[in-house]
Amino acid sequence: MTLIKNFQNRIDNEIKTLFATAENPRGLYEPVNYSMLLGGKRIRPTLCLVGCAMFNAEAVESAVLPAVGLEVFHNFTLLHDDLMDNSVMRRNQPTVHQKWGANTAILSGDAMLVQAYQLCTKAPANVLHSVLSIFSKTALEVCEGQQYDMNFEMRDNVSEVEYVEMIRLKTAVLLGGSLKIGAVIGGGDDESISRLYGFGCNAGLSFQLQDDWLDVFGNSDDFGKPIGGDIVCNKKTFLLISALNDLPDKGRKELKKWLAAKEFDREDKIAAVKNLYDEANISKKTREKMNFYYQNALERLDGIKDCGEIVSKLKEFAHGLMERAR
Repeated sequence: MTLIKNFQNRIDNEIKTLFATAENPRGLYEPVNYSMLLGGKRIRPTLCLVGCAMFNAEAVESAVLPAVGLEVFHNFTLLHDDLMDNSVMRRNQPTVHQKWGANTAILSGDAMLVQAYQLCTKAPANVLHSVLSIFSKTALEVCEGQQYDMNFEMRDNVSEVEYVEMIRLKTAVLLGGSLKIGAVIGGGDDESISRLYGFGCNAGLSFQLQDDWLDVFGNSDDFGKPIGGDIVCNKKTFLLISALNDLPDKGRKELKKWLAAKEFDREDKIAAVKNLYDEANISKKTREKMNFYYQNALERLDGIKDCGEIVSKLKEFAHGLMERAR
């Protein structure tokens, strides 16, 4: 079994132990446990353990609970995102607000944020202040990214630069922060920690662009939710921004017509917009942008010294993530 798989299994086992039984009041904790036990690749906590092992394999166990805290925080953001977006499915299962209602989703999500902090306080005492500082900064940046995403819903002129900054905050910094927290617990040097953080952020940008691509060109069974949700909601993704910039006048007018439509058949809109994306070669452009950030991520790892084997495992892990459902 590979190092990465061992770490994923360790995280999964810890989550199953911590969230096996709902405490009272069950109306608060059942949705929390449901969210945490839906599955997922456990990318962020695994990166945390990798970051720790890169500098001190013996310290990995002390990073497990903070790593789980990062996963709890990630799932908290998904729970609230699903509510804000009115999404009905997550990982092929009904979302929390669909099962229990909006008020429960808000309150159970709030509880998850508190639990995330509680778990992060289990970091070793000598690095506790640093871990909590990184986590707090990262958590606030994720909220900033979500606000930018919400702001974009009200705008018709979002630029590619603005979009990349939004996904950097909303998605990428949590991957970078997970590696950084693990590396701090493992006692990494400042330069190596900075390089790891840069790797995580660039990988996160690539990862989010891939999610955008999958929402249009992926398979719903593999993706875990219905395809085309971003199109239906007029989400300002890289794909939409690129199409508005690159389509000829006729295609741009047709795309804007669909964006302005208040009533439409869901499948008709998805098919029409996808055809316009094909006309502008948006799939290829998005994949090229994904690969640009992916290569930037790999370059950040090249200067980390004396960690060759784990760096290699981290590259393999990143490659596997970028190959999902292509």
